[in-house]
Amino acid sequence: MENIQDVLVNAKDKMPTVTPTPPSFHSQATVHELKSRLQWGEPGLTILDVRDREDWNECHIQGAIPLPMDSLENGYKPNLPIDRDIYVYGTSEEQTTSAANALRQAGFRQVAELKGGLKAWEEVYGAIDGFATTGRPSKGAYNVVSRMKEFAEERAKEKQLDRQSNNQTSRSI
Repeated sequence: MENIQDVLVNAKDKMPTVTPTPPSFHSQATVHELKSRLQWGEPGLTILDVRDREDWNECHIQGAIPLPMDSLENGYKPNLPIDRDIYVYGTSEEQTTSAANALRQAGFRQVAELKGGLKAWEEVYGAIDGFATTGRPSKGAYNVVSRMKEFAEERAKEKQLDRQSNNQTSRSI
């Protein structure tokens, strides 16, 4: 027999989506989650690139703010609200985790490690900027049908993440 949460989740999945909702915040975020939030038009987030300045100049997620890792290691605290949603990525998963931990220790409450970093972002054709990106349009930039298909795939992945998150929450209760 299904528990009440499973029944509600199944019923919700069958209902038409009248008002779209943004994806939930996860401390281990996928590029799909970030891309969806940006497409949603949420202004309440910040993307921090903790790679060195030369790497940032070459290529970075569009809108990302450079904050080299050595600045964080030297105690620099970004001038952001402590409850701001922050997505951080670096050269490696280890650097990303170190930066996220430094931000959490500095008092920031909503810090997400962007899994896969810039490489994963480019694989989902996320918007990029920098010297090395001039004249490089995204895969579906001129094809509305492929952009709609990409969006539908991203929404399906978000729903799956939310279901997994809800299942983990119900197990811990």
